[in-house]
Amino acid sequence: MAGLAINTDLLHRILVGFVTDEVHKVGVNKAVLGLSGGIDSALVAFIAAEALGPENVHAICMPYKSSNPESEAHARLVAEACGINFSVVAITPMVDAYFDLFPDAGNMRRGNKMARERMTILFDHSALLSALVLGTSNKTELLLGYGTLYGDMASALNPIGDLYKSHVWQLSEAMGVPAEVISKQPSADLWAGQTDEQELGFSYRQVDELLYRMVDQRLTREELIIAGFKADFIDSVYSKVQNSHFKRRLPVIAKVSNRTIDRDFRYSRDWGK
Repeated sequence: MAGLAINTDLLHRILVGFVTDEVHKVGVNKAVLGLSGGIDSALVAFIAAEALGPENVHAICMPYKSSNPESEAHARLVAEACGINFSVVAITPMVDAYFDLFPDAGNMRRGNKMARERMTILFDHSALLSALVLGTSNKTELLLGYGTLYGDMASALNPIGDLYKSHVWQLSEAMGVPAEVISKQPSADLWAGQTDEQELGFSYRQVDELLYRMVDQRLTREELIIAGFKADFIDSVYSKVQNSHFKRRLPVIAKVSNRTIDRDFRYSRDWGK
């Protein structure tokens, strides 16, 4: 996969195989995911349906009272298109009960609470259904730290975490994700009128071009400027990547023994996996 133009047929096969192998090796055959009505979760739903069979994929839409009704409508459209199980669990009662105690909380706290509330529901259903939770965060979001730790960034496995948003659009078209979902403005739908690109301050296509060169090709700041990127844009994105590193790793464990988890004790192959 070279650059932002991808071989969608090859990527399709790789990701379907990834979900099949990773779910089955745990000893289960089902998956659960949050279906928001956005393109990322739609693509994961299509991949999972093909990998596991649509009858083994359970999608849950979890609207809040201020959520755009279009989000649930698009989630239903996706579920019907790939034939997976679909249910709705509204999070308004639990979120409002908490913020009744903290009425002055702003949008960021409320949005974080909603994201984490949704993930607790998904993990509860994973226990109910003996299923693994599939992540739906793409590489662009993960690099920028644009997500909620232990909220939408939590999962048992993530099929699209190494795909930039530009790749998600391309693969979604190739796999037949409904056009309404592909063409809509990306939004976490955490409050009325919220859009990803408005909150980030730049478009996904702009930042993907920079991130690919910055991360995958490892170009220096000077080389990026020569390539045509503005210095303030480079510095802003670099800062976001640097400052969100803690979100992309397990909690740091103080090392006091010979074999510390995630440092010396890492590999499942040592235990027959």
